[in-house]
Amino acid sequence: MKISCWAHIALDVPAPAAHDLMAALRVQGVTAIPGPAINNSGPGVCLAGEITTELRDFLRSASEFRDNKIIVILRGHGLSGDAAWDLLRYGASDVLFFTSPECVAEQVKFRFQRWLAIERLLDDEAASNHIVGKSRAWRNVLREIAEIARFSDTTVLILGESGTGKEVAANLIHRLNTRSDKRDMVVLDCSTIVSDLSGSEFFGHERGAFTGALTERQGAFALANGGTLFLDEIGELPLPLQAQLLRVIQERTYKRVGGSAWHRTNFRLVCATNRDLTEMVIQGTFRADFYYRIAGFVARLPPLRERVEDIIPLTEHFARRMSADGKVPKIDPAVRDYLLRREYPGNVRELQQVVARFMNHCVEDGTITVGYLPREECLKDEPATTDWLDGHFEQLIRRAVLFGAGLKEIGRAAEDCAIRCATQAEDGSLQRAARRLGVTDRALQIRRANHRL
Repeated sequence: MKISCWAHIALDVPAPAAHDLMAALRVQGVTAIPGPAINNSGPGVCLAGEITTELRDFLRSASEFRDNKIIVILRGHGLSGDAAWDLLRYGASDVLFFTSPECVAEQVKFRFQRWLAIERLLDDEAASNHIVGKSRAWRNVLREIAEIARFSDTTVLILGESGTGKEVAANLIHRLNTRSDKRDMVVLDCSTIVSDLSGSEFFGHERGAFTGALTERQGAFALANGGTLFLDEIGELPLPLQAQLLRVIQERTYKRVGGSAWHRTNFRLVCATNRDLTEMVIQGTFRADFYYRIAGFVARLPPLRERVEDIIPLTEHFARRMSADGKVPKIDPAVRDYLLRREYPGNVRELQQVVARFMNHCVEDGTITVGYLPREECLKDEPATTDWLDGHFEQLIRRAVLFGAGLKEIGRAAEDCAIRCATQAEDGSLQRAARRLGVTDRALQIRRANHRL
């Protein structure tokens, strides 16, 4: 596989060392093009001798503006593992310590191959039709899920508030499974299981096992054999049932209720909950041994308030699905503003319900206007301009202060972030971004140039 990437060479790197690395990368099939990251999308390498303020600033700008995957290669002597963690905080995707050009070039190649394979999985039509959204928070967790789904068979625990898309993520894991003889995904909602019948739901039963068992029945473990078993609301399982499930999850063997024969099963286990299982373990309402068996990999889905930039794409997606002709209705600017300002305690599921209310009124002209808003949906009061100054913002500032950032550095980072967000919100238009930020076009251009955005 031929791979192209951009390359950033720090000033403290001797030219011969940079030349040797570029040559070794070419041997591995990686073409590294020197130049600033802002002019290139996709993966990149950054070769540096020491960790400097310039290197940190470069990583922050390159990773946040393009959401690039960046491998930092450090040549300095005496650098500790703390240096790697420091660079990860500033935007590096991985940090390699220089050994030889050939060894490092091979490491770079394999990492790029994996990252590009994951991007192709997410961009595939079969997957992209079900995982709407391009926000960083959403794409980052999807990349992790896609990698675990395709390149491992470990159990997966999906955490998130109600309505964040846990079943969508479970379906993605099942879809990306590469088993040639893969069977269906079996979904079992643990919150609806009746205690007296729980054994039959999971294990199945033999004929005559109990009153009313007129025929034998296959349980979830048998039905999921060769496929995926998705246990939704896993936090609702009572402790005795958790103990019964331990052996099946570990050994993949079970007995039907009323039977004596052992049966084997082989499935991919995916669990989901909106509850804090670690806290439940501490309180004794969830078994620790059961938790560690289901949490081979933990994926935390972000709530909709942390992926605001996905609200309009999600709205268009739901509207297309609900439209009789499959076309996306035009959304009036006032409705767009309303959707972005509105709160969604029910997350994506609640947004879908809001769109359904719109579409009930949609007429032939295909434009959604404020008149489509039900009375109870109308904004009662104009939101205050300081509504964004919430606890989440304070938490980020507190984190920066604890990491030792000064007032000037925090202010600059906030300004950089605001410029990037406004530019992305206006689809790259600097003129509209400047109006949104309340500055002139010229002032915005100067700020971008000074901050290398």
